[in-house]
Amino acid sequence: MANFTYEAVSDSGKKLKGVLRAPNKNAAISELRGKGYIIRSMQEKKATAMDKEISIGRAVKLEDFVIFCRQFATLIRSGIQIDQALTILEDQTATKNLKAALGDVAEQVRTGHSLSKAMSEHRRIFPEMFVNMIASGETGGNLDDVLDRMADHYEKEHKTVQKVKSAMTYPIIVMIIAVFVVIFLLIKIVPTFADMFMDQGAELPWITKFVMSSSDAIVEYWWMFLAGIAALIFAYRAFTASDEGKFVVDAVKFRIPIFGIILKKAAIARLTRTMSSLFMSAVPVLQALDVTEKVVGNRVMAKVLREAKDSLQMGKLLSDPFSKSELFPRMVVQMLIVGEETGQVDKMLMKIAEFYESDVDQSVDRLKAVIEPLMLLIVSSLVGIIVAAIMSPMFKMYDNFLK
Repeated sequence: MANFTYEAVSDSGKKLKGVLRAPNKNAAISELRGKGYIIRSMQEKKATAMDKEISIGRAVKLEDFVIFCRQFATLIRSGIQIDQALTILEDQTATKNLKAALGDVAEQVRTGHSLSKAMSEHRRIFPEMFVNMIASGETGGNLDDVLDRMADHYEKEHKTVQKVKSAMTYPIIVMIIAVFVVIFLLIKIVPTFADMFMDQGAELPWITKFVMSSSDAIVEYWWMFLAGIAALIFAYRAFTASDEGKFVVDAVKFRIPIFGIILKKAAIARLTRTMSSLFMSAVPVLQALDVTEKVVGNRVMAKVLREAKDSLQMGKLLSDPFSKSELFPRMVVQMLIVGEETGQVDKMLMKIAEFYESDVDQSVDRLKAVIEPLMLLIVSSLVGIIVAAIMSPMFKMYDNFLK
């Protein structure tokens, strides 16, 4: 797709200027002639830095996207035309990518394209799920309600993601700090005392010998440690370059002690909320499963969704693949079965999502209460071992001196 600037005259003799987005110049000319315009000039518009930014595409922050959805819904509900609403939002947003995308979408809407089609050309800005929901809103005439539902969806998703990140960030930061502190002590402090003990000819306890050996190894073979870390990173990237490797990594994530169960609950919440939002907006079931498969963010769960789609195409129940998978607790399967029996799958999926979002909140809060003292204990133990290794020979030397 390319942008073309044009000058034309309408049937009534009104002069028109604008920018038209089309696959090529001939298509743009055909589109304008189809509207009865007499074309005076048309040139392809060269891509600006802003246009390039869209093509490269940095994802818009979820909180910014939520605000956009809320404001868009309010403007549509107030009776403002879609293209005018997009222009208003373009003027007031501070996010460059979103601003540029809204300008292009507004121009396409003015030239007769549907909102969903215009947005589908900016996949980095407008996710596939969002585009499908917009399409259903256009068909059903409830675009404002769909936008509000999308704002709720992304708001809750953002909250869950932030909760999981906060649970994992703290221990990672503490462990990194602990590693640097231990390395500093082993490189700078321990060798000084080791030289002193060697000069005194003191007999060293096993803990001191162990710490001194560790210090010598790091000082002498530091490059080997760095090479080992680099090799591990390279091996991980090479392994995850294939779909099979990514599948294995996604499966292992759910088996990580303590954190695995939280990641699984968050993934279930995201999957069920996405499916529920799509079903509530009357998106066809198979299409909803396709979209959910792409946004769920875990290949193990994506496989279950593919199996669910195959199950439906063969005339079986949606719940069959979920019941056979070990990923989903019995409660999820039972609620899904009840939803199929009562014709309220969307409502049951929403209840599952709300339950697991609340469960993730509580699990993270409990984890924080336990992990903070645990991290403090680990750090103090590591430093304590080094201090004990240094102080033990000193106390022994002091005792010998008194004798």
